[in-house]
Amino acid sequence: MALRVEIDQEECLSTGKCVADHPSAFGFDENDLAIVLPGAAAVGDEGLKRAARLCPSGAIRLFADDGNEIHVR
Repeated sequence: MALRVEIDQEECLSTGKCVADHPSAFGFDENDLAIVLPGAAAVGDEGLKRAARLCPSGAIRLFADDGNEIHVR
């Protein structure tokens, strides 16, 4: 399954954990909030699940192919 990843920018605390752990998948926008980069798919489902699980604010959201959100906490 190829997960789709989104960042809830209203929840993002800009800690940079996701950017530090997966710089090819996540970056910062002009407001220093996390964004998903085009390389996110290369991290793989397990890497994205780990990033979501370790996000201090829970701002990383994962979705299955059918559009249902995957909860990893």
